[in-house]
Amino acid sequence: MTDSPGQTDGPYRRVVLKLSGESFAPPGERGISMEEVVHIASQTYRAMQQGVEIAIVIGGGNILRGAQFTAGNSSIQEATAHYMGMLATVINGLALQDALESLGCETRLMSAVKMDGVAEPYIRRRAKRHLEKGRIVIVAGGTGAPFVTTDTAAAQKALEIEADILMKATRVEGVYSEDPEKNPHAVLFRNLSFQEVRDQNLRVMDPTAIAQCMEHDLPILVFNYRVDGNIERAVRGEKIGTSVTSRKEAVSASGADI
Repeated sequence: MTDSPGQTDGPYRRVVLKLSGESFAPPGERGISMEEVVHIASQTYRAMQQGVEIAIVIGGGNILRGAQFTAGNSSIQEATAHYMGMLATVINGLALQDALESLGCETRLMSAVKMDGVAEPYIRRRAKRHLEKGRIVIVAGGTGAPFVTTDTAAAQKALEIEADILMKATRVEGVYSEDPEKNPHAVLFRNLSFQEVRDQNLRVMDPTAIAQCMEHDLPILVFNYRVDGNIERAVRGEKIGTSVTSRKEAVSASGADI
């Protein structure tokens, strides 16, 4: 393996891909479906072959969400519940690692929570070196601390490894004015500013993640990973999903001013 995956054909040299735990299971189900995992892995592998360096930050909601133990359940402390959720992300990371390697992709699973038996500790310089060597880096364990979402972990890791963009893979086309699964008339936005996301309380990522990206001018792309080839299109810079940047003006999918 050379020390670089090669020249990228697209606008990005290095990206962070945020995958929710829901992407590891069929819609409405829990657990891990290797068919779903392999689908994501194959798209990611093809994207990496275009020369871009890819780090993946994963959630664990398909297995366990810390919040499910905090509502009216005093037998489990909230911090403990969050740590349980972090461990779920490591399980997903192991599944994704094997799926990628079954396709011939070299990977490294790194965890912000120390678990030497199954993953490397997350060290920023080591993660960057793996990327430079053409490996896909899977980051599990969130930030390693409770009371923080994996969205915030993705934003932090993107800033730490100097990624060009944070890409959030979702099961809908992008960012809408309302939940499109509940309101079929919700408006899809193609371009948004960080300030518009905050002012309109749009569901892009959690507020802390948005604030970090806004402060450091790190663009976000929200797109539908279930459409085969969309991860490749995203890293090529094609116009899919919703782009969130520092620009002052934004337009909706119809081209009308927001």
